[in-house]
Amino acid sequence: MSQDPKPAGVQSHPDRTLMYYLSLIGFFAIFSTTISKNPVLPLFVQALGAGDTLLGLIAAVSPLAGILFSFPIGAISDSIGRRRLLRASGAVFLLAPLLYLFITDPLWLIPVRFFHGTATAILGPVVSAIIAERFPATKGEMLGSYSSATLIGRTLAPLAGGIIISFFTLTPGLIPYRMVYVAAALSAVPVFFLIFQYREEKPGSLNLPGFPVFRESFVTFVTNRRLIATAMADMATYFVFGALETFLPVYLFGLRFQAYEIGIIFAIQVLIIAVTKPFFGRISDRVDKRFQIITGLLVTGGSVAVVPFAATFTGFLAASAIFGLGMSLSTVATSAYVADVAKKEQIGASMGALSSIMDIGQSAGPVVTGIIVAVAGYPSGFFTGFILALAVTGIFVLSVRSHEIAIIG
Repeated sequence: MSQDPKPAGVQSHPDRTLMYYLSLIGFFAIFSTTISKNPVLPLFVQALGAGDTLLGLIAAVSPLAGILFSFPIGAISDSIGRRRLLRASGAVFLLAPLLYLFITDPLWLIPVRFFHGTATAILGPVVSAIIAERFPATKGEMLGSYSSATLIGRTLAPLAGGIIISFFTLTPGLIPYRMVYVAAALSAVPVFFLIFQYREEKPGSLNLPGFPVFRESFVTFVTNRRLIATAMADMATYFVFGALETFLPVYLFGLRFQAYEIGIIFAIQVLIIAVTKPFFGRISDRVDKRFQIITGLLVTGGSVAVVPFAATFTGFLAASAIFGLGMSLSTVATSAYVADVAKKEQIGASMGALSSIMDIGQSAGPVVTGIIVAVAGYPSGFFTGFILALAVTGIFVLSVRSHEIAIIG
């Protein structure tokens, strides 16, 4: 996709309008997918008669789609253009929630969840590539704004899902859960139509890329130490995020905290990430992104290290808030830095690889931490996240040390 022939740092009104469309798409898309799983999915699976083992398998299927497809989708978008893949994701967002309405056997949730997961596997790297290309001088700020829009959708969806289930709680059978999936389908309608407002500056090829193109993109990514180190930074951050999301509530319950207190502790984290990402993105456009990534990793690792020592509500609230700041600081800079380092013709593939590795981290966090918690207890489990963040920080510094880390604007 060609760049606009205008001075760096100056964005046209049509591009600003595009950013509003992308933010709305991100909000409704993530709202739709989140309301489909939280809190309805475990309750729906239980109502269908499935046990915990099958529930775990069903829950793991959707992230698996992101791990498998984000990179090839990004590479395909570099060849055939972003618009066609965006439209494909819009169709999945609209169709997938309707499939839940016909499920009576929990095993059918496995293919449906996998199919639903392909929607976000397409949307994430493609939108990131579009923003990096269309906003070269302010991509950090714009990536942060888009991420904040998705976080708002992610925050509101569980509240809406819980209200819908409670409202229909006296209705028979599976109706309360199916009404949530009706809401998910309705919230995907704006996604489907807004996606059709996107116009590419330069249409891509009609031919799908062959295996050599995938191989070249993959080899280019894995042999570039800066790209790999940046992806590892995201992986470490989301590893810790997945571990905290899974085990901190259980740990807090064991310390006799009330459910509403736990909700506040996590709500403040999400709120801080959503509010600060555009600001930190703006900073990343002016300050060396590597310095920001390093700082974010250290703050993230430090916050999780103090969790076992935070005995009071105020202490846990502070640790959660600091973690949110670290996560926001690092992750908004990683996407922007990948866009700086990647080849122009491989931005989609690089964003896809970053997304895949991020999903691996978020999926591995609960698994690895769960094993350590079972063997050595919660403090050791949380401390693992600190050790990982520290190790990845060292790897990142060594990988990007060929250039000075300095303020550039």
